[in-house]
Amino acid sequence: MIALFAVAPVVLVTLLVGLRGVAAMRTTSDFLVASRRVSPLVNSAAVSGEYLSAASFLGVAGLMVKDGVGALWYPVGFTAGYVAMLVLVAAPMRRSGAVTVPDFAEARLASKPLRRLAAVVVLVIAGLYLVPQFRTAGLVLSVVSGSPYWVGVVIAAVVVSVTLAAGGMRAATYVQAFQFCFKLLLFIVPAIWLLLQAGPQVRHDAVHPVEFTHFKGNTPVDFEVEVTLEVREPTVLLFPERVVAPGELRVPANTTLVFAEGAAVPGVRGGAAPGGPGWQRPLLDLRDAGHPLLGTWAVLFATMLGTMGLPHVLMRFHTSPDGRAARRTAAITVGLLGVFYLFPGVYGTLAAVLVPHLYLSGATDTAVVALPSQVDSGAAGTFFTVLLTSGAFAAFLATSLGLLLVVAGAISHDLAPGGVARLRYTVVGAAAVVVLLALPSARLDAGVLVTWGFTVAASTFCPLLVLGVWWSRLTATGAIAGVAVGLAASAGAIAATLFGPPVDGWPAILVAQPAPWSVPLAFGAMVVVSLFGRPPSWSAAAMLRLHVRERRTLAPTRDLDHSSWSARRSSAVRRVTRRLGR
Repeated sequence: MIALFAVAPVVLVTLLVGLRGVAAMRTTSDFLVASRRVSPLVNSAAVSGEYLSAASFLGVAGLMVKDGVGALWYPVGFTAGYVAMLVLVAAPMRRSGAVTVPDFAEARLASKPLRRLAAVVVLVIAGLYLVPQFRTAGLVLSVVSGSPYWVGVVIAAVVVSVTLAAGGMRAATYVQAFQFCFKLLLFIVPAIWLLLQAGPQVRHDAVHPVEFTHFKGNTPVDFEVEVTLEVREPTVLLFPERVVAPGELRVPANTTLVFAEGAAVPGVRGGAAPGGPGWQRPLLDLRDAGHPLLGTWAVLFATMLGTMGLPHVLMRFHTSPDGRAARRTAAITVGLLGVFYLFPGVYGTLAAVLVPHLYLSGATDTAVVALPSQVDSGAAGTFFTVLLTSGAFAAFLATSLGLLLVVAGAISHDLAPGGVARLRYTVVGAAAVVVLLALPSARLDAGVLVTWGFTVAASTFCPLLVLGVWWSRLTATGAIAGVAVGLAASAGAIAATLFGPPVDGWPAILVAQPAPWSVPLAFGAMVVVSLFGRPPSWSAAAMLRLHVRERRTLAPTRDLDHSSWSARRSSAVRRVTRRLGR
């Protein structure tokens, strides 16, 4: 019943707005960039709604329970990335006249191979970002309703694909703007209620944490995935009734253990108990490698530089009427994100006191929605659980809309160009593929998966955009080399983390979060290869288009409207070349 009241209104509003976009969608421009008619205020709300994903609404608090106070560096990097985007790429990207990031790559360097490579990178980034959205939707719905994990995954996929297939970017824009306001309200109000309801003792414990070594009461722990616990002393279980001897305890998936009051808390491989000295340190000790400063810098590199390369965020700036509006959108977005990110720390510190046992089962991403029932087991607790579940589902849907849209654009606009009908079919097919990837991904943290998406974006599109906008010597060959090197380095490190042998010490950090070396490597490859070549004669003119302010008009232009994209896909380079030849 909780799930019905929480999810149904969000789903219905999303579908209704999507259906309203059908009448206004006739061309590729309508579908992908809403005909470039979105105002800065609405666009900034939509960007914020799209950006505040499962990793922000649930993941940061969950990472605090698992990794400690240092997890608050994640929102610092998320927000700082928009400052860099505001300064370096927002306005030039809009002035390029492109529709997607691969579109910009061809417009700037007139290279179809680069366009295709960029489209492949879009698919990799979107996959790493989409899987945790669907995965967390399944976990949250299973926690609040007891439904199987796959139910939430499928519901999220169906709602997102139907909304996009019906209304495209126009529907996504208004859904995301509405859902940002919705999420902000449903994040702030329960946080204030939790602080007031928890009482002075809980508030004291939250700011004076003590290591979680013994269970304060009879505590049930649900294990959705298989976990190996390290039992340090004889531990009493009430269900199944037994005393566990010291050693390793393998807990199968879909198992519930009830620990007795006063029982010693078992350890978890690769994790530290909430509240301990390491937990309280304001740095990130990734993978318990013992190098917290390096771990913190690795996350900041990935999140800040990766923001500049996120394809679904960059596509959002193409919906602005002009470059000035794109810059204003980025500036307002920084303020909106700053307000939201004041509150994950509240949930994280309370969760470390009220639901620290979640770190045993790896379900820390559900800490936010588990809190209300811990402070009030009656109607009020149920009500606020409904509110937080609704906000969480809004977060999944808003981010998934943008990501699924860039996947459709990469496939049906950049790799195999087609019309609106093909874009719609691609949306549905891509959603089905992501469901298949999300079903076996329940054991992976949303924050980790999303950070990997940022890492790939930082290692590929960040160098391409920064050098493409600000360095006239960049060549197509250099850009291809840099993007390929960055993709191989970041994706290879992620694969090694998932499937390779365990690594200890500082190399473990640089394998799990490769941005500190993969980003400079991509920049270096791009610069070195470009210096061995010669940029085309029109390179300076193409760059000039990116930096010259547009003439203001009474109404925004409808780029690419009323004709097929294939007939009018003249890049910025070719347009400038024709003008110079006159």
